Amino acid sequence: MPARPLLGTALALLTLLASALPASTATASDRGASPRPVVTVEQGPLRGRNHDGAQEFLGVPYAAPPVGEARLRAPREPRRWSGVREADRQAPACVQFAPFGLADPSAVSEDCLYLDVYRPEGARAGARLPVILWIHGGAYTIGTGTQFGGRTMADLTNSVVVSINYRLGQLGYLALPEIAQEDPRRSGSFGLMDQVQALRWTRENIAPFGGDPGNVTVSGQSAGSASVCGLLAAPAAAGLFHRAVLQSGPCTLLPTPDTARAAEQARAFAAAAGCADPAGAAACLRAAPAATLVEAARTRPTSGPASGDGLLPVDPGAAIGSGDWNKVPVLIGSTRSESRLFVALSQPRLTEEEYTAQILAGYGAHGPDVLARYPVSAFGSPYLALSAVMTDSTFACQTAWTAQKFATQVPTYVYEFDDPDSPTLAGAQVPGLDMSNAHSAELAYLHDFTAGDRPLTPVQVALATRMKRYWGAFARFGAPTVPGQTPWPTTGAGTVLTLNPQVTRTSSRFTAGHQCGFWKTRPPRPPL
Repeated sequence: MPARPLLGTALALLTLLASALPASTATASDRGASPRPVVTVEQGPLRGRNHDGAQEFLGVPYAAPPVGEARLRAPREPRRWSGVREADRQAPACVQFAPFGLADPSAVSEDCLYLDVYRPEGARAGARLPVILWIHGGAYTIGTGTQFGGRTMADLTNSVVVSINYRLGQLGYLALPEIAQEDPRRSGSFGLMDQVQALRWTRENIAPFGGDPGNVTVSGQSAGSASVCGLLAAPAAAGLFHRAVLQSGPCTLLPTPDTARAAEQARAFAAAAGCADPAGAAACLRAAPAATLVEAARTRPTSGPASGDGLLPVDPGAAIGSGDWNKVPVLIGSTRSESRLFVALSQPRLTEEEYTAQILAGYGAHGPDVLARYPVSAFGSPYLALSAVMTDSTFACQTAWTAQKFATQVPTYVYEFDDPDSPTLAGAQVPGLDMSNAHSAELAYLHDFTAGDRPLTPVQVALATRMKRYWGAFARFGAPTVPGQTPWPTTGAGTVLTLNPQVTRTSSRFTAGHQCGFWKTRPPRPPL
C-alpha cells in the first residue's frame, strides 16, 4: 500500500462521526401517560410528548426553511403558526454531503433548521434550569442532532437539553465572493450562522420550557466542538452562551481557511457544479438540484467556516491565544485512542513496511525521530503504532495546548475518556482490531445515543451516569463539582480527570503519556 498523508486520511474519515444509523422516529405520545405538555414560544404553542421521565418537544423550527431563494443565505426568523403545532416527531436531517450518514434518504431535506428540546417531566416555565445546547459532529459534512437524545441528561441533571441541526457541506459553508457579498458580514459560513440563530432562538424561547436564558452551555464533539470554537471567536455569539464544552475538537487542531483560500475552494466547487460563470454563479447554485451540489462536493469537501470575514474575523485558535474571544468557563477533552477509528477504517491491514514508509513520507527529516518514539515493537502492531502517532499529534497534545490557552484566562477543566471496552460506532468495527477509546467513543455515555455497536454494560452505565452528572454540574455552576464523585480541579499544572469505568482519577501525566514534549518541537501533524 502506498504511503498516505496521515491527516488527510483522518479528515476523510471524520465523516463517520454521525454514524450510519437513521434518525430516530418518535411516536405521537406514550399511551396511558400524563397529558401531553404544551409550551408557547414566540411563534406559537407547541404540544410535546412524555417519554421516559422527561418531556420532549421535537422538530421545533428555529429558522425559516433555507430553500429556494433562501438557499445560501443567512437564516431568517421562523414563521408563526396558528393553532397548536404538534412537536412529537423529529424533523429531517440536513442534506448529507458524504456517503456516510443517514441510511434513509427520505429523512434528509434542505428544510432542516429544526431543534429538539428535552426537559425533566416536572419542569415548568420560570424554573430557570440550566440549558445545554448540543452541536453534532460530522466534518461539517454529515450528521444530525436527532441522533443525540437528551432525555436522560435532562432527567438526571434537572436541566433543559437542546439538540440542533445546521446546514452542512457547501450548503452550509461556501465562501464564494458573489454570494458572501450579499451578507453584511461578507460571509458564506451559513452553518455557523445557523448555530448563532439557534442560540438566539434559545435565548428568546427557552424560559417557557423552564430553562434559564442566562445560563446556556454550548457543547459539541469533533466538528461540533470546532463549531463551539467558532462561536467562542464570533462577535455575533457574544452573550448568547455562558459555558462551553469541547469534545475531541481542540481549537488549535485545524486552523480555519482564510477567506482567500476559502474563495478559491468555493470557485472550484461552483465550476464542478456547472456554475463557473461568476456573474451568474449565485443564481445558478440556488437553482441547481441538491443532488448536483452533493456530487460536485465529493472530490471537493468543505473546510467548514472561513476566518477573516465579519462573522469570524480571526481564526478561533488565534483569537483565544490573543485573549480576544467570548470568555466563558471551558470543559475540554478527548478519548484515549482517538485515531484508532480513522486508521482502522482506512488501513486495517497496515504492514510494518507501510507504516515506516508513511511516517518517513509524512514527517520528512523528522520521520526517524517519530519512528524511534513510536516503534511497532512498543505497540504490538503497525495499526496501533500509527493510531498512537495520530492520536498524540493531532488530538491529545492539541487538546492539552488548547486547554493551556484557555486556562490562563478562564476556569478550565480537562478530561480524558478511557474505557478499554467502549463500544464502537455501529458498522465501523473492524474484526480483530482493538477500537476501544476511538473517536466518538464517549458519545454513548452522554446522550441517548443508539449508534454504538453494542449496548453499555451496567458498569459502563454507571460511568455514563457519573459523566452526565459532571457535565450537568458544569452547566449549572460553571464547575463540574458533584458530591460523592471524584473532585475535578481546574487544569492548573496540566491536571486531567481520567474517566474510566473502574476508577475516575486525576492525573498530571496526560502530556507526558502522549509525548507532547516531543511533539512540541516537531511538526504536530504531517502536511496534507
